[in-house]
Amino acid sequence: MRRLYTQWVERLQLADGIPLLLLRLYLAPVMIQAGWNKASSFEGIVDWFGNEDYGLGLPFPFVMAFLATAAELVGGILLLLGALTRLVSIPLMVTMIVAMVSVHGENGWLAIADASSWLADGTLLLNESIMAAPEKLAAAKSLLQEHGHYEWLTSSGNFVVLNNGIEFAATYFVMLFVLFVYGGGRYVSIDYFLTSEKEKR
Repeated sequence: MRRLYTQWVERLQLADGIPLLLLRLYLAPVMIQAGWNKASSFEGIVDWFGNEDYGLGLPFPFVMAFLATAAELVGGILLLLGALTRLVSIPLMVTMIVAMVSVHGENGWLAIADASSWLADGTLLLNESIMAAPEKLAAAKSLLQEHGHYEWLTSSGNFVVLNNGIEFAATYFVMLFVLFVYGGGRYVSIDYFLTSEKEKR
């Protein structure tokens, strides 16, 4: 039995590039879209990065905005191709850390306000805006049912209250860290074939 299990694991390792490919295919469009959005409204992003009143109040806002935009846009394309995967994961992980600390951290974990979640009702994670979400949703539904086209507006799904916590950025960070450690994946990345060519030489 043990021998059969060992053989099965050894054969399974031949497909170890597939999970890494799936991570890349998931992350690449997210990063490319985020970078494209920043590039499309770059002046506004620079202003938001540097403004202390309504923005992040970061030093060197032009440089920081340029680095974040380039990391996400160029990095996303390289992730898609599996090129320089480990290297490009580093600035993307840094971008996720900065986002968690400067943008999402004060909102706790949850990205969507869900007062019924155990993550919304802990000493460290308690967030008043999350706990008020059911009341806000009820008020919004009441107004829409009375004055709007509620059936049409909810035909694609229910309304939610955005909490903007660290959930997504933390998840992306973990996925990027896996790519940083394991690379782009065997047989499914440019990195693999470049490394194989070097080994042959």
